[in-house]
Amino acid sequence: MKKIITLLLALALLVPSAAFAANKALEKAQKKELKQKMKEYQKEGWKLFGSSRSLEVVLLSHYDKLNAEDAYEVVGIASRFKAKNLGKQMAANSAAINFAQRAGSKVRGLTDTDMFASGSDGAEEYEHFHAAYERQVQQEIGNDLEESYSVIHDNGDGTFELQTYYIVNESKAAKARLRAFENAKKESELGQATADKISKFISEHLD
Repeated sequence: MKKIITLLLALALLVPSAAFAANKALEKAQKKELKQKMKEYQKEGWKLFGSSRSLEVVLLSHYDKLNAEDAYEVVGIASRFKAKNLGKQMAANSAAINFAQRAGSKVRGLTDTDMFASGSDGAEEYEHFHAAYERQVQQEIGNDLEESYSVIHDNGDGTFELQTYYIVNESKAAKARLRAFENAKKESELGQATADKISKFISEHLD
């Protein structure tokens, strides 16, 4: 009995040590990533845009947000613009489109499989649904894209390029996808069985 208790105590001590080591390794990796990103921006002539903070502080804050369990990054890019306000809007639209295409590709994989498995000849209606779904996702996700930081590059010909990095909360994004699905379903004549599968897929796959 004493041996078992001793073993349990030893295991209890090892668990915090392992967690501490993992955290230290993650912290070390993030510092390395931060330095590499700053060098990359400086080498390519990118400058922080729309913030009074230093690039290092902004990047640290960005990586800290990404450490959240249900958070991930979406990037919007605007190229060759002259008016910086226009560039910001272009980058926001780009990020929403990127998110919508990512969401659409996952649903397309499910519906295409279902279509070929059932021998359905309603390919045109499937395409109608996919287009409507991506368009609706793009509209729905706009308010859930949390801007983290932007960097700008002078092209040297009077135009600029902008990259805006957004943080997406997956719980909110999942709700946006469900709203988009309901709206897209109304626009198409998707069969109920397939509609139920897609709805379940969107609800369960939060990645």
